Amino acid sequence: MTDLSHLRADFPILHQQVCGHPLVYFDNAATSQKPRQVIDALVHYYEHDNANVHRGLHELSNRSTANFEAVRKKVARFIGAEHEEEIIFTRGSTEGINLVAQAWSAQHLKAGDVVVITGMEHHSDIVSWQLAVERCGATLKHVPVLDDGTLDISVLDSLLATEPVKMLACVHISNSLGTINPVKEICAKARARGVATLIDGAQAVGHVPVNVRDIGCDFYVFSGHKMCAPTGIGGLYGRLETLNSMQPWHGGGEMIETVTLERSTYKAAPHRFEAGTPDIAGVIGLGAAIDYLESVGLENIQAHGRELTLYAMEKLNALPGLRLLGPPAPADRASLAGFTLACAHPHDLVEFANTQGLALRGGHHCTQPLMKRFKAPGTTRASFYFYNTQAEVDRMIDILNQAIAFFS
Repeated sequence: MTDLSHLRADFPILHQQVCGHPLVYFDNAATSQKPRQVIDALVHYYEHDNANVHRGLHELSNRSTANFEAVRKKVARFIGAEHEEEIIFTRGSTEGINLVAQAWSAQHLKAGDVVVITGMEHHSDIVSWQLAVERCGATLKHVPVLDDGTLDISVLDSLLATEPVKMLACVHISNSLGTINPVKEICAKARARGVATLIDGAQAVGHVPVNVRDIGCDFYVFSGHKMCAPTGIGGLYGRLETLNSMQPWHGGGEMIETVTLERSTYKAAPHRFEAGTPDIAGVIGLGAAIDYLESVGLENIQAHGRELTLYAMEKLNALPGLRLLGPPAPADRASLAGFTLACAHPHDLVEFANTQGLALRGGHHCTQPLMKRFKAPGTTRASFYFYNTQAEVDRMIDILNQAIAFFS
C-alpha cells in the first residue's frame, strides 16, 4: 500500500482520544482535517498581513492583495484553467452552483427549456436548479442511477437528442456512492449538442487530479474544506467568455466600475462576481492547502485512496447483514464506502461507533432522492483521506463487529 502514514504528524487533531479511545476519523467526505501548515498560514496572515484587499494603498493592504491574487493563479494552475480570471472565490460548492443557477440562467434559460441533472446529485445541485427552472418556467429532468451505482448514459443520450436541453449539471464524484462519473465523456456529449455543463467537484478536487480544460466543462465548482483548506472558502471555474457574458448576482463593493444614483457599471470577471469583502484568510488557507497537497502528490493521494478503499470494501463485504452501495469495483469509485446494516439504523450505528472513538457519518448525506432510489432510510458512510491507515480500517471493522453483536 502507498504509505503516507508519516503525514499524520502534520495533523494535530488526529492525535487525541474520543470517549477514551484513539480517534479514527472517517468522515472526510463531510470535511477534511487541516495540517499544521494550513493552520500556520492562517495565524501568519492574522499576525502579519491582515488588511482588506484591492482597496488600500498601504503596505498591509498591498501585501494582502498580492497574496490573495497569487492564490487565484495557484487555483487556476491546480485545476487546469487557462486564465486566472476564470477562478471566482466562493464560500464553497453550494454557492458556486447557486451563482451559476441564478446568473447564467437569467440570460440563458427560458420557458420550455430543459435542465438535466442526475439522480445522484447533492441537494445543493437539485434545489438550486429547481429554483432556477421555477423562476423561468423551464423543466428539470434527470438521468437515473443504475443498480450498480453508475449513471444510465442511454437516458442522457436520449434527453440530449430529443429535448431542448440548455444545461447539464452532474456531480464528478458521488458523495454517497463514491461513483466516479465519466465527466469528460458526459461533457463531450453535451458540447456536441450545444449544451452548457456544470460539474460539481466537491469530492474530487484535492482527491484526484482535475483538469477542467481536459474535462471540457463550462463550469466547475469545489469546496476548500474537503481538501485540507478552511471552511467557508471554495471556487467556481467558468469559461472566461461565458463569465463575462453573465450579469452580476450580488451587488456591492469591488464588483463595480462606476456607480451613480441612476445606474452602475460592472467589472469583468472574476471581480464582477465577488461583491464585498471576501474571506481573505480562507483564500490564504486554500493556497497553503494546495501547496501541501502538491507536496504530497495528487497521484499518491489517489493511489492511497484506491488501495485503502479496496481493503475496506473487502472487509466490509465479509460482515453479516451488510449491504454496500455503489460500484463494486474500487477503480470506479472514490475513497468512501456507504453501507447499510440489517440490524441497526445508520444513526444508531454511528452513535455506537462514536463511543469507541470512530467518527462515521450516518443519514441521507444530502441525497434524499438517491436514498429513495436504493430503498434505504440512509446509509452509514466511511470516507477516507491520505492520512488514514489500514490499521484504522481494521479498527473500524472490529467496532462494526461489536455493533452487530450489540444490536442483534
